[in-house]
Amino acid sequence: MATGTAQDQRRGAPAGGWAHAVARALPLPAGAGMARMLVERNYRSFRRTWSVIVSGFFEPVFFLFSMGVGIGALVGDVDAGGGRTVPYAVFVAPALLAASAMNGAVFDSTTNVFFKLKYARLYDSVLSTPLGPRDVAVGEISWALLRGLVYSGAFLVVAALAGTVTSWTALLAVPAATLIGWAFASIGMATTTYMRSWADFDFVQLAILPMFLFSATFYPLATYPPALQWVVQATPLYHGVAMVRDLMLGQVDAGILVHVAYLAVMGAIGTAWTARRIERLLLR
Repeated sequence: MATGTAQDQRRGAPAGGWAHAVARALPLPAGAGMARMLVERNYRSFRRTWSVIVSGFFEPVFFLFSMGVGIGALVGDVDAGGGRTVPYAVFVAPALLAASAMNGAVFDSTTNVFFKLKYARLYDSVLSTPLGPRDVAVGEISWALLRGLVYSGAFLVVAALAGTVTSWTALLAVPAATLIGWAFASIGMATTTYMRSWADFDFVQLAILPMFLFSATFYPLATYPPALQWVVQATPLYHGVAMVRDLMLGQVDAGILVHVAYLAVMGAIGTAWTARRIERLLLR
């Protein structure tokens, strides 16, 4: 999407000539400069139902106090890597922050997008404005990312009040959570474009729940059998958990770049994939 209106694109008109052709050829949704308008629209819509967004924040908080404080009293200290042991609540808190960013981004980029795409037909109305399909893709991914960011930022405040933050580098966990949100929101929205009914969202739960439970979230990686450790390390949430945990524990080294690269590549692929799919669905 570069120049020209959505109607011109649907009629097959040149719509900006070479600039439009170049924008369509790029792997990333170049030219989606008006995506911010869709983000503003979502903000204006959801500020009337703010309780729906806030409700998603409480799940990781409940897990923190039940698993970290309740079970933590029975577990005691755990190995956080590098020969360092920390209280169980301190070990679990970063993982729950990463999971909070994932959940906020995934559920906004799947169920909400599916409703707008299949039932509300919102994006058909959007295309009657100067916005185009690439604006839709970038705008919705950005909104889901912001929702995940709000969850993770609020959770970090609660974790600090609960005494589970031990290093100033925990402040970097907020931009890290933004990266996690981008990775999961982009892939979540791309897969939503293939869904045919609400029943298909069972597959989303089938993917999210095992990652939440087994991405070294509640147990150190060393507790898994060696064969399963490779499987755990291949999951995107593991990289998010490991990255946020290193930041919140102050164990920052060059290894964190592996986690950043993994999630950045995932986000870039997901964004390009979503842009292509949305463009194909809305302009067919």
